[in-house]
Amino acid sequence: MAAILDLSGAMYLPDEDTLLVADLHFEKGSSYARRGMLLPPYDTRETLAALSEVIFRLGPRRVVALGDSFHDVGGPDRLGGEERETLGAVQSGRDWVWVTGNHDRSLPDHIGGTVVEDMEIRDLILRHEPKEGATGEVAGHLHPVGKVVMRGRATRRRCFLSDGARCIMPAIGAYTGGLNACDAVYKPLFPKGFTAYLIGTERIFAIARAMLCRD
Repeated sequence: MAAILDLSGAMYLPDEDTLLVADLHFEKGSSYARRGMLLPPYDTRETLAALSEVIFRLGPRRVVALGDSFHDVGGPDRLGGEERETLGAVQSGRDWVWVTGNHDRSLPDHIGGTVVEDMEIRDLILRHEPKEGATGEVAGHLHPVGKVVMRGRATRRRCFLSDGARCIMPAIGAYTGGLNACDAVYKPLFPKGFTAYLIGTERIFAIARAMLCRD
């Protein structure tokens, strides 16, 4: 199935008119604040702005969020009025599917859309945590980033990882951070290697695994 990798970190499936996004982690800032770790409380607003931009630009009939859309199960109830309105606007007029993740294993009915543990679209299985040995899988969870050094200058960017049989998507959330693609956790998922598709400012760069650097 054809897939288009977007600079936002989303994946668009044109044959299904479906947009995939991963690891939004809405309300991570407020979750940390409740534990006494103060962060600027604007992460949900920033993440929603990025999400809105790609949705209104591509206009998909269906959006599938691949888990950890909220940083904890209380996240939906902490959304502010403006954020609720923005989320409602991007959901309006399209099918919306929340795949549950390890941070948001349950979601309330008032958040809108359909809640599932995983989902199949033709020959693809969509889930939050990638499974060893799976094929035809699109997942999130690991927040991959790739680092390259060229001409003495290091660049570290969010990236998609794929070996042609599966893809691990980058996180879109403003406060998500990332796990270096050279980390050992990726080895059993891609035993024969992978290509990292680093998200640049104006284009996406395909980088071979051998060219990536550790942090």
